[in-house]
Amino acid sequence: MGRVPNLTPADAAAAVRNPLAFIAARWTPDPRTVRRAALAALVMSVVIVVTGGAVRLTGSGLGCPTWPKCTEDSINNTAAMGIHGYIEFGNRMLTYVLCAAVGWAIIAARSEKPYRRSLTRLGWAQFWVVMGNAILGGIVVLVGLNPYTVAAHFLLSTALIAVATVMWQRTREGDGEPRPLVGKSVQQLVWFLVAASVLLIAVGTVVTGSGPHAGDSSEVERMPLDWETVSKLHAVLAWIVVTLTFALWFVLKAVDAPKGPLHRTRDLFLVLLAQGVIGYVQYFTDLPEILVGLHMFGSCLVWIGVLRVLLALRERPETDTEVPVPAQAGSSLAAGI
Repeated sequence: MGRVPNLTPADAAAAVRNPLAFIAARWTPDPRTVRRAALAALVMSVVIVVTGGAVRLTGSGLGCPTWPKCTEDSINNTAAMGIHGYIEFGNRMLTYVLCAAVGWAIIAARSEKPYRRSLTRLGWAQFWVVMGNAILGGIVVLVGLNPYTVAAHFLLSTALIAVATVMWQRTREGDGEPRPLVGKSVQQLVWFLVAASVLLIAVGTVVTGSGPHAGDSSEVERMPLDWETVSKLHAVLAWIVVTLTFALWFVLKAVDAPKGPLHRTRDLFLVLLAQGVIGYVQYFTDLPEILVGLHMFGSCLVWIGVLRVLLALRERPETDTEVPVPAQAGSSLAAGI
């Protein structure tokens, strides 16, 4: 580990004004560290979805009846609130872990040499999505778990997973112009797959919002829709996604596509089969909590799998042109970046 440099007053002032630039001037992570930081942010974005589902499945959504405090008089839960208070407050605390993981990804991306503006922006995009979803989560509590706000909360978490997945992929690529690995017709097929997957996830939130979800309090408001009909629509969309994935695999084999898209399509198909089994079992067994939680986890994996198929359709080589770093306050600090 290198010697910690002595800071001049100008350096100290610059560090206060721009701490990311200060760190970047004195630390250069290796590419594996940047990849791991991006992966940690992705893993935590999935964890927060699963634990949020656990809050709902245990009927703990109002374990902390207000926001941003847990009660009117306490920022944290109390023993008198019971297990529901611990579950809800614990989920809130995990948001800070998620913020730490996203912050680590931002710092690692910002410190990588040469500077990659696109990678850093993806990190900041995650940060702002997390902040927006934290506020939305507070609104969910304040409106008494209104099902429409709950659905929006989940969909914004899905958007966070999308950005985190793209960032993780970008850490493994260069910044050159993307080069397609398959023809335009195959790309269009994949975009149909992405669109169908988005509809599948969106309708899944309606299934949750309208149905007798196991573990929920019966007092929680439901969407005024027929749960059986929505569930059947969800199943139809699931079969469409499975069919598109199966067709894509055959097309990729027929055109002798590179192994990357082929392998990721195969992986997605296997995840979809497992998710389908869980979905049908939970439907015919009156929605046991453990299976509903696994289905939520599977939804995250399906979405990641779809995005990885999409991102595998092109390659991005290294570029010889370095992106200039942002102007920094303090000449000595800027010279070290």
